[in-house]
Amino acid sequence: MNHDDYPALFQSADEASAAAQLSYLWLVRVQYGLLIAASTAALWFESSPRVLVAYAFIILASTALLIFLSVKKPEKDWYGCRALAESIKTSTWRYMMRAEPFKNVSQIRKVKRTFAQYLQEILDANSHVRDSISRRPKSGDQITSAMEKVRALTFDDRREFYRKERIDKQRAWYVSKVKLNRQNFIAWIVFCIIVQSSAIILAIVRALDPQLWSIWPMEPLLVTASATIGWVQTKKFNELASAYSLTAHEIGIIQTRIDGVQNDEELSEFVNEAERAFSREHTQWVARQNE
Repeated sequence: MNHDDYPALFQSADEASAAAQLSYLWLVRVQYGLLIAASTAALWFESSPRVLVAYAFIILASTALLIFLSVKKPEKDWYGCRALAESIKTSTWRYMMRAEPFKNVSQIRKVKRTFAQYLQEILDANSHVRDSISRRPKSGDQITSAMEKVRALTFDDRREFYRKERIDKQRAWYVSKVKLNRQNFIAWIVFCIIVQSSAIILAIVRALDPQLWSIWPMEPLLVTASATIGWVQTKKFNELASAYSLTAHEIGIIQTRIDGVQNDEELSEFVNEAERAFSREHTQWVARQNE
């Protein structure tokens, strides 16, 4: 399944989530950058009054950005749009697999009406992100031709499609994210240790020979280390790696049972159980981000 094969509402929510995430993380980066710049400017206080003006401006900008982040909470759009997109994706897979509540009926238009009602209910439950979604309108269908083609497949083909396109890809995504988050966590911690060690070395050198340099950049190094720790906490690398690892194992367990699914009724139960597992992880993800 490609991005354009999902409902138009999903595409809008997915793109809005990605944009909100990018904006929020850049604002955090700028916030930390301003603090590092302010600590660096403080080293030249005595050299020029202009440095004091620059320092005051940097602190003012940092304070304004802090107020904006605290009041507007732009990360909420990221979390909300992501939750909305994943809820729509789950409903889409249930529809394509003919799972409850989109099981076979005599008239397909009844199923389509039920799916449309679900989309409306999901949107109503996430009304706080309507503005973000409205800025990225999509003209595509809410029930795409790709969704219809998958739903029309035979039982065996639908089961195999769900295995390859949903379970296998979802598990591979989580495994890759586990590796990436662990690598990032280690890299940032090593960087923080190097920065703090540099500050310690400079402090020892200064104690031994205070006249060696006129400027000792220990404060900027400590602020950089603090910003690094803040970034690690913002991204939650270690927590996400652990959570994604558990989810990947859970998907692996679910994956072993799909061969035992022998008919549409069993496939409906299987898909709903698998989608609940996926939804549970995303619900927990939103809760972790709000901590």
